[in-house]
Amino acid sequence: MAKSAAGAKAARPGQMKNFEERLERLEALGEKIRKTDVPLDEALKAFEEGISLARALEKDLEKIDGRIELLMNSPDAQVEDSAPELELFSSED
Repeated sequence: MAKSAAGAKAARPGQMKNFEERLERLEALGEKIRKTDVPLDEALKAFEEGISLARALEKDLEKIDGRIELLMNSPDAQVEDSAPELELFSSED
């Protein structure tokens, strides 16, 4: 049985490098599940992968939320060197 191109690209959440890539994969899985011509076993595998990705993304969002809360509540706090600069919160009027 040949695998589809989307199936061949399937990867575990830990193998994907960043949030955006994992979110794109989750969206692709959602589209795949919505198709009526996808076999049930393939749809179930996509659903399982999607649940795993969604949980990992939720954890990432919780970490990001915590960092934003820290930045908003204590502007003098030291943030790790690897933290992104949040231009959105700069006060340039």
